[in-house]
Amino acid sequence: MDRLQGRRAIITGGGSGMGRASALRFAAEGAKVVVAGRTEATLRETVVQVQAAGGVADLFVADATVESDVAALVAFCLTRFGGLEVFFANAGNTDSVVPFFDQTPDTWERMYRDNVISAFLACKHAGKHMAAQGRGSIILNSSTGSLRANGGTQAYGAAKAAVNHLAMTAANALAGTGVRVNAILPGLTETGLTQGMFDWARSKGIEGKLGALTPMQRSGTVQDMAGVTAFLASDDSAYVDGQLIAVDGGISSTHPAGRFKL
Repeated sequence: MDRLQGRRAIITGGGSGMGRASALRFAAEGAKVVVAGRTEATLRETVVQVQAAGGVADLFVADATVESDVAALVAFCLTRFGGLEVFFANAGNTDSVVPFFDQTPDTWERMYRDNVISAFLACKHAGKHMAAQGRGSIILNSSTGSLRANGGTQAYGAAKAAVNHLAMTAANALAGTGVRVNAILPGLTETGLTQGMFDWARSKGIEGKLGALTPMQRSGTVQDMAGVTAFLASDDSAYVDGQLIAVDGGISSTHPAGRFKL
């Protein structure tokens, strides 16, 4: 497919997981991609994989929570590829499971900065350029853990709930500019953030139980997420704006419960 032919895209957190999968998918559909993150080695691995598949990509080392870095990232893409039509604000972080009364403000502040501030800076700096040119798609990475309790840690869920509101707020702030802002809400998916859980399940021989409470009866893959980000990056989603799109096997459609016999 060539839905993204001629488009230039930035993906933060592009060194692994959903970021890498989206870079590969965007490039396969014709986009030129800049992958950004804090670790050059993993970014370079993504670029090599994109190029090996026949795509075009470059890297930029940046901290998505630092405004000057994000501004420089956008400027780099404009200089390197001559434009910017898509920004996938994929960078984020989670925290360890800690009893509620043992949590600290530092943890909550870090979750807010890593997940919300990074998304805001993407909207601000990519949105400013896109509004001037009259078109663009900004995609934020949230989580179905933002919708109800116990889909992740308390601080992580609260931060991702703020990302949801930011998607709607930014879409309205950019009303009339031709720039769309949407968020994907992944369900349980194997990435660097969840690797420990998947490794533990494999060691116990119960990997098949991960995602078993979803209507789809399985956990998600990074390719599942990349398919939706590519859709939101393309004109196939031209009338989709300010939306929270759960990509979670259907688990947010119900109240999960263990199976029982009548």
